[in-house]
Amino acid sequence: MTLQLNNRQHLKARALLLGDRLDLKLFKIADCLSTTPLTMEVGTQGGIAVLFRYGVVVLFGVQTMEEVKFIESLKSLLTNPYAAPETEELEIHGGRNAIGVQSGAVSLDDITLERLQLIADALSKNLVLSLYEKKVAGEFDKIEPLAQELALHGKVSAGTKSLLQKIGAMLLIEHRMVGRAEIGDRPETLWDYPQLEGLYASLEDEFELKERQSALDRKLGLISDTAQTLADVWDNKQLHKLEWYVIGLILFEIVISLVERGEKFLHWLVS
Repeated sequence: MTLQLNNRQHLKARALLLGDRLDLKLFKIADCLSTTPLTMEVGTQGGIAVLFRYGVVVLFGVQTMEEVKFIESLKSLLTNPYAAPETEELEIHGGRNAIGVQSGAVSLDDITLERLQLIADALSKNLVLSLYEKKVAGEFDKIEPLAQELALHGKVSAGTKSLLQKIGAMLLIEHRMVGRAEIGDRPETLWDYPQLEGLYASLEDEFELKERQSALDRKLGLISDTAQTLADVWDNKQLHKLEWYVIGLILFEIVISLVERGEKFLHWLVS
């Protein structure tokens, strides 16, 4: 589908990661240009919005005031909205002979709906990766001192609950990346328009989507394994304490039993 966009051959794409999840079930198919992904017109200037259920909205040619109004209309559909959304912008130039991505701009021979959807897919995945890269980096900073403590002193001060929470946080990120954002999956648009494979490959290379996902997967695995190891060490420490408590109770019972027998023996001698 060729888009007029008020005959503009140059426009800006602006992506916003607004929250953990965006409920798209309330949108009527009749109000949309497409449903995979959900695409609709915004404002009176021919702007377009592509919405993703993992909380990302990508706007094309939308004026600032119209953007504010549209984002406000989505707030009731967001789960855990972010106070400061992640954002990314990209320039798009139409009417070019060469199709591809260079120096942070996309060159297209024609601006069509399916091309904008592919750009929106790449931008949205880039935002999700950026957010999780920050979160994982923060967990690295928190768990490194614990690993150093174990290496230097052979013990861990953090409790099992804290360590299991870290493992849970990593599993949650993996779930959102694979289950919601589907970072490693091909956009559904390519099944209908396989001739655009080259354009999406250029977008993947520009944002380094595959490389960043692989690096993030390795970090998630490392943090999860480290936290699990620390949790096992802590559990063993607590188990040893419990064993000493049991031994102490046994010794206490033995002492009490000996005292009672001694008293009986003294009583027998006196009598």
